Amino acid sequence: MYTAKIIDIGELVPAFEEENLVILFGSNVPDELKSICVIHEELTAEENPLKPGGHISFGNDSYEIVDVGNLANKNFEELGHISVYFREGDNEILPGAIQVKPAKFPTLSIGDEITISRN
Repeated sequence: MYTAKIIDIGELVPAFEEENLVILFGSNVPDELKSICVIHEELTAEENPLKPGGHISFGNDSYEIVDVGNLANKNFEELGHISVYFREGDNEILPGAIQVKPAKFPTLSIGDEITISRN
């Protein structure tokens, strides 16, 4: 299981609710991306934590991972960076993104934990 704590939420993150998109980035986020990212600090790591059929939670909101882009695990392990799309149905997935369901934007608060489990 992978766990992290939300340490900052960029001021433009709420605007992405319309797109059902959350952009995660580790604490090494470039300054020019801070305003659009949910910044997190890793607590426990796991190699290749993102798998279809697994789950990701933001605080009390839990989601099933439906699809994983071919660079998502690499980017997440190296940078803490992935784009999370909250949508259902067949959608083309970007290389550094995951798709989860249900299609409901999470409630995000500083201090909340992000957890990722493979099942």
